[in-house]
Order: sequence, then C-alpha cells, then structure tokens
Amino acid sequence: MAKKPTARTEFVMFDVVYEDGSQRSNRKVDASLLGGLDGDEPARAAIEEQDRAISEKSGIPPLQIKSITRSGK
Repeated sequence: MAKKPTARTEFVMFDVVYEDGSQRSNRKVDASLLGGLDGDEPARAAIEEQDRAISEKSGIPPLQIKSITRSGK
C-alpha cells in the first residue's frame, strides 16, 4: 500500500546583517509567514525568535539586527 504524501514546508532563505557588522547567511524562514501587505517584514520577527532561542541555549545575548535581505538578491 502506498504511503500518503507528507506536507512539504517551503522555506525562504535570508541574509542577516547585525549591528556589530557580522553577517549570517541562509537563515530559513517559513514561506507561509511571508507575502501579503507586510512583504518580508514578518521574516525579521521569525529570525529574532530564532536568535532568542539560540541565545538561551548558548548563554550569549542576541545581537540587534541591522538589515535582512533575501539570499541571492
């Protein structure tokens, strides 16, 4: 018997530049959060949430985000 297809989650990749000048490339954001009237602005909140989770695990405070752009642009 064939298996049911699983739902695929699409991601959009972003390059993030922080206030200290450091850069992180290819940060994944769920594509369902993007679009509409806000465009890519919801990506900032999603990446900030990822940064908070990382900082809780590492004990290092999160950096302030300076800019976010889609990877490959």
